[in-house]
Amino acid sequence: MMAAWSDRVRGGHEEVAMPHIITEPCIGTKDQACVDVCPVECIYEADDQFYIHPEECIDCGACIPACPVDAIYTEEDVPAEWTSYIQKNYDLAGV
Repeated sequence: MMAAWSDRVRGGHEEVAMPHIITEPCIGTKDQACVDVCPVECIYEADDQFYIHPEECIDCGACIPACPVDAIYTEEDVPAEWTSYIQKNYDLAGV
């Protein structure tokens, strides 16, 4: 189970938990199906991939099945080979 934002501490400061992580398969693909289904428009484009802003996301999960390259995971379900994308998503979102 993912920690609530108030329970999450990174670098000595409480921060928002990332509801979903966009991983390596998005690089170079950037298919906008996830953007199109997001009811709150919290998915943004970075240089090489999309990222989800955690303070705007309502954690509905609509983006997960919409992604044609299976790049979106809950933080606890990110495959081991793509765990570096967890920090990258935090950095992109500025949290």
